[in-house]
Amino acid sequence: MPTAREVLLDAALAALAHRPWSAVRMADLAAAARVSRQTLYNEFGSKEGLARALVRREADTYLQGVRKLLAAPGPPARTLAVLAEWIVARAAARPVLRALLTGAWDARLPAPRPARPGARPAAVPAQRRADAGPPAPGELVAAAAACADESWAAGCELAVRIALSHVVAPPVPGGGTAGGVRSAGAQCAEPESWSPITPAITRVIETILRVETTSPRKIMP
Repeated sequence: MPTAREVLLDAALAALAHRPWSAVRMADLAAAARVSRQTLYNEFGSKEGLARALVRREADTYLQGVRKLLAAPGPPARTLAVLAEWIVARAAARPVLRALLTGAWDARLPAPRPARPGARPAAVPAQRRADAGPPAPGELVAAAAACADESWAAGCELAVRIALSHVVAPPVPGGGTAGGVRSAGAQCAEPESWSPITPAITRVIETILRVETTSPRKIMP
């Protein structure tokens, strides 16, 4: 059974689908979760604390998904292609994750900063980790690569970076723009403008992971 904390985070995420974070009211979230406002403040301390917890959960859930996919049996090249495709699809469906992965926070989303230095630690242990602030995009790349077997951790980082390049600048519908120049508005586009990256990304990753040279040191694991 979900805890009050999880239900409140779900309510906050659902509210973001309909209104910007600035318009989300704590009283409405407590009512949606069927808990008291005091419970809400006991868990998160403030709306800013709730934002930090929401973003931290999104990062944790993403890394759990990465670990699960990398643990699946199968050839590394195919596993990494599946991982890259999953990252693109999940980022398309989850704006908070997309902002975490790219560092591009728009006005509709919470963009929490770490708790003030010297602030009193949260009463709820789970909130203390959230109050440290969200991980940076580079930290998430490194954390994802660390989930892979050491023999192909570099390949994992490559797959993640290829996926993120697609998240940041997805193909423009119709095959591009005039003169081959992408408009600024295409950056971090909304999900409906994204194009599937299968099988192109699969071919790229499989090709790179197959590369061998006559040198004893291989270019890629």
